[in-house]
Amino acid sequence: MRVTRRALLAGGAAALAPLPAFARDATYPPPDREAMLPVPGGRIYVRVNGDLNGPRPPLVLIHGGPGGTHNAMLDALELADQRAVILYDQLDSGRSDWPQDPANWRVPRFVDELEAIRHGLAVTRWHVCGVSWGGTIALEYAARRPAELVSTILGGPLITTRAWLADADALRAALPPVTRDTLLACESGTPPAASLCEQATEVFYRHYNRREDAPVAMRSTLGRGFDQRLYETMWGKSEFVSTGTLRDYDGTPLLAKLEGKRTLFMVGQYDEARPVTALGFAARVPGGAEVTVIPGAAHGTFSDRPAETIAIVRAWLSRHDTRAL
Repeated sequence: MRVTRRALLAGGAAALAPLPAFARDATYPPPDREAMLPVPGGRIYVRVNGDLNGPRPPLVLIHGGPGGTHNAMLDALELADQRAVILYDQLDSGRSDWPQDPANWRVPRFVDELEAIRHGLAVTRWHVCGVSWGGTIALEYAARRPAELVSTILGGPLITTRAWLADADALRAALPPVTRDTLLACESGTPPAASLCEQATEVFYRHYNRREDAPVAMRSTLGRGFDQRLYETMWGKSEFVSTGTLRDYDGTPLLAKLEGKRTLFMVGQYDEARPVTALGFAARVPGGAEVTVIPGAAHGTFSDRPAETIAIVRAWLSRHDTRAL
């Protein structure tokens, strides 16, 4: 199975960055607490590191996909030295229940999972960070303006499918001509051999999805792992054409409902969600949201440049903690 840009099941250690406190190719810290919490449609797996009753609001992280797992967010556990870090697998992913009912595969239901987690863990205030497809969920949740939300981080988010595909087209055009032409041919009525399309797509991924290999622990399978059926139903099979239920998704009207001083767009220098696009979205937020670009990272900022990403997230959270008081 190839890793897609939203699944983000694999990342990699930054070659030039200092390692986090725990070795990335060793075992990540075990959870301090685990639970299977009820959500609309079934139960989801949730793990917590750190003190939920500590002085700083917890951080919940939303993985990509649709169909990915929390594996890609494991480097964020380093933040648990200051606050509780909550990771979870969405329904029909990883260690959560797999009812495989397409009626559950709706954006609002995935957003509702957040409130189910908050109630299940008795959290009164928290920060929310969503990456890729997880950024879509975070956007939708923040637009509801829940009183419990302290701040929002949108990491390489899917805000609108049209913009995402436009970015993909622009990035494909910047690839070496042979790769670019192969990818274009793969979308034609007479595509080349599947192996050639796979090789060309992997070049695209190496440029814009993840530029470093994943640490061993992050590559391990959690539960049933990635849900290909869910991914293809909501997005589709192609990197450059969406045929699933998200094909007409447009979250841009929700940007007007966000609070600029409490919203951060976080993208990689080589992100599939291009920095210039993120800047345009941030400008639509009342008062203007903040934008940070992780040097040297592609779409998987946590996996490509973990130290830099953790430092940026840590500083952002600390700056906004007082809003929870």
